[in-house]
This record gives sequence, structure tokens and C-alpha cells, in this order.
Amino acid sequence: MEALAAVSHETGKMGIEKIDVAEPKTGEIAVKMVACGVCHTDAAGLHQIFPVPFPAVYGHEGVGIVDKVGDNVTNVAVGDRVVMTFPSCGVCPSCVDGHPYACDRMLELFWGGRLPDGTTPYSQDGVPVSTFFGQGSFSTYTVVQARNVVKVDIDSDEELANLCSLGCGVQTGVGAVLHGLKAEPHGSIAVFGAGGVGMAAIMGAKLAGCYPIIAVDVVPSRLELAKEIGATHTVNGKEVDAVEEIRKITNGGAHYSVESSAVPALTLQALDCLRKRGKACQVSVTGPATIELPIEPLILSKNVTYFGLAEGASNPPVFIPELVAYYKQGRLPVDKLVTLYDFKDIDKAFEDSHTGVAIKPILVF
Repeated sequence: MEALAAVSHETGKMGIEKIDVAEPKTGEIAVKMVACGVCHTDAAGLHQIFPVPFPAVYGHEGVGIVDKVGDNVTNVAVGDRVVMTFPSCGVCPSCVDGHPYACDRMLELFWGGRLPDGTTPYSQDGVPVSTFFGQGSFSTYTVVQARNVVKVDIDSDEELANLCSLGCGVQTGVGAVLHGLKAEPHGSIAVFGAGGVGMAAIMGAKLAGCYPIIAVDVVPSRLELAKEIGATHTVNGKEVDAVEEIRKITNGGAHYSVESSAVPALTLQALDCLRKRGKACQVSVTGPATIELPIEPLILSKNVTYFGLAEGASNPPVFIPELVAYYKQGRLPVDKLVTLYDFKDIDKAFEDSHTGVAIKPILVF
């Protein structure tokens, strides 16, 4: 099968080229792509913060329609609309226990460029082309593990495109609040970074009944949108001391915080803004930048908890349908985050994501 894909042969560059796509093997499905989200993690791969072998096709928030199924596939059928999500091996202790986000082979399957059997469905002139997150969904057509997709009850391709980030960004942000922090009603929360994942965390905080819900960013338009989707307060980190402002709003410190900005220094703020026995969840990828965490006094004397969490501690076959239900109820307005781009305008979508012009760029095939 021939497809068009955004192929990267060197750091920081992509071009739309023809690729060959193999037929689905046992446990795999072929998907005709409808749309794919653009995420900062894709940019991290493109710039080799995650050293995916070249040539490579990035993209990991794909949605599409099942076109073919291999042997032993029972969870989806031809014609189903699906949300594609993160890969997992399915057989390690974490996967067997229903925690695929902590798969023993996570790093290999995310960044290694191959499916669990060591192959890639993509090639050019016989040369293997790496996939990404087991998807490589910046392509008009792909082959993935059947366990890598979730069937969704959505009636149109247009609406399906709005749900691209349920496969990664939204389940990461919402899950950080509901599964990681286990936020309780009336618990105060500060969310650092009002990008796609941060906005999802704000929605998750509203679902949990948190109050106040404080959005922290430096882009006024993002802070305004954060109010529309659930933030009760906003803090512009360029204009005020964010930690002091959060302490004022919460009468001493937040119960919870989420760091989604990928700015290393904000990890310290996410810790410092907490009250005693508070919890801070790190969900962003900061790349090669490092910080020194002040164990004393921020962590020990305040008795706070700091942890990182991948993919919102999600079990996708369970959690993604729940997210779709929230969306249909109007309680997860992910469509308000979306800006649509034609696939050929992928470079513009990446640029707008980087500058903050678009919160969740979606490529439409």
C-alpha cells in the first residue's frame, strides 16, 4: 500500500513524501487516517531529544477508520472509527495488571521506531522507516497494533478530528488530576502551562469538583480560554509572582499542582505553591534541561509529594470511552482547543504550536 507521509531524514526537518505501508500482520490493523494532533512530544522527536532512528514518521495523536484487520483481532472491525493511543507490550506485569502506561518496554516502544515484534510497517525503496509511539500517524495510512486503538462511538469524521488528543494529551492532563493526584472536591489546584495538556488538566479539575482552579501561563489569550473551560482564577507569570499569587488565592497554598509547561524552573514553582501535604504532578517533557530539586525545605519540611506520571495513568480501553462520554455531555470541551490545518501545512502547524498561536493544532488528511 502506498501512502503520503511527513518523513524526517534529519534533525528538525520533514517533507511530505511517498512511503510504502505493509499489510497488517497478526494482531495488527490498517487505519485510513482522518486527522492527527500536533504535540510538543512530536517536536521533541523531530529535534532528536528522543533519538528516534532516521528516517522517521512522527505523529502520535491519530484518529481514523479501520481499513483492514490482521488475524486474531477482536476489539475492532473494518469501518470502525478509532482513536489511536500509546503502545504497550501487553504481557509485562504492569500491562497484565491493567497499567499499560507503566509498560516495561515503554521507552523502547515510544522512541525505538519499531512495533513490539521489532518491525516497522513503513519503508521507502526497501529502506525501513521508523514509526513513532507505535503509530507514525503523520501519514495518510498506517498499520498499528490492535491494542493501540480504541473504538469510539462518534458519527462523523469532522467530530472525530476534534478527539485526536484523547489518545495522548487529553488523557494525560485529565488523568493526572483524576488518577494521579486523585483530586477531591473543593481541593485547590494550580495548573502550570495552559497548552493542550494543561487545558486538559483544568478540565479534569473541573470534573473532580476542585476549587479554586488556577491556570498559570504568560499568554493572555490562553488564560482567557482557560476561564472558558473551567479555570476559576488565572495568573500571568510575567506580571506577578505566581507562587505568591497562588498562596493568596488559596489562603496559604494549593492542595494540588500540575506542571505541564516543560519549563524546568516551573517545576520548583509547582512545588513551592503547595500547602503542607500537597501533591505536585509532573507531566511535561523538558528535554535535556535539568534542575536541582531542593529536597529541603520544599519537599521534606512541607511534607509534599512530587511525582511524574506518563499518559495520565490511563488504561485506554477503559478511560478513552469515559472521555468520549464526558465530551458528549459537554463536560470535556476539547473542541474549543482545536485549530485545523491541511496536512500539507504541517510546518505551519508546528510553528503555531511552538509560538502558542494554536493550543491544539490538528492536521486533517
